[in-house]
Amino acid sequence: MPAAVLTNSEGAPGVQAAADALSAGSSPLDAVEAGVRIVESDPSIRSVGFGGAPNLLGEMECDASIMCGATLRTGAVGAVKNYLHVISIARQVMERLPHVMLVAEGAERFAAEVGQPQSNMLSGEARSKYEAWLNENLPGPIRTRWPDVPLSDHVWPPESRRPSGGTTAFLVRAGDGNFAGGASTSGWAYKYPGRIGDSPLIGAGLYVDNRYGAAACTHTGEMAIRAGTARAVIAYVRKGAALAEACLEALEDLRSLKGGYLGPLILHALDRDGEPCVLATGLKKPARYWFWREGMGRPEQRAVISG
Repeated sequence: MPAAVLTNSEGAPGVQAAADALSAGSSPLDAVEAGVRIVESDPSIRSVGFGGAPNLLGEMECDASIMCGATLRTGAVGAVKNYLHVISIARQVMERLPHVMLVAEGAERFAAEVGQPQSNMLSGEARSKYEAWLNENLPGPIRTRWPDVPLSDHVWPPESRRPSGGTTAFLVRAGDGNFAGGASTSGWAYKYPGRIGDSPLIGAGLYVDNRYGAAACTHTGEMAIRAGTARAVIAYVRKGAALAEACLEALEDLRSLKGGYLGPLILHALDRDGEPCVLATGLKKPARYWFWREGMGRPEQRAVISG
């Protein structure tokens, strides 16, 4: 079957690089890393890497994961400061350590050990938007004492301002049937410091298995964590469901959640032959994704279906 690449709208800057890597004979893991690194470097992507939104303290904290479908080996990092290419740090966790996940200072120490360069992660535009958010949302007395106030009072967003949900997720199938997947994000805009979303949590935001396919989630990570959404898709396929049916079942699981923060979620998936299915729940406006299959001249932008 032909090679394939599936990514969400935020993955647009890197989709061609991932396709080119596969076409040149690179491994699926290499293709994932190549695509994600470009997105992490692009300041126009406001929720991944440089240009992403900071936490409530104005600090950038980034998360990432990567997974090999042939072995089910994974690597992940969370709440990483001062490093741009967290997808590459996650891959090194997978390849060099007996662990699956590192967070915060431990992940940053490891990044230095493996030669990842430090970087200023807060763009000028992101800093300006953060300052504007503080001025618009904090009463004067709180603003003068910020951040020495209870931060939890300022995490829940009003209905008019949904949190940033633009994780980038790449799912890749090589022509030999081997899969890989990866995700990278700066997470919820103006989140509580230390918040970890679904992107670095294998089984919640990402799951890849050569035998059945691959799945990844974007937008409201808290929901994907509670429902184990990415792994659920693969489990439904394993039990005999076609991919579209499996995705619909996973969306039904999400609809059963009660309480907590509930918001939109987009589910991206490839079956074992590299055929895509992208469904969403709770979207307020149309969304797009990118798909490439070997033999296409260029990647195609397609519409997300509300399931």
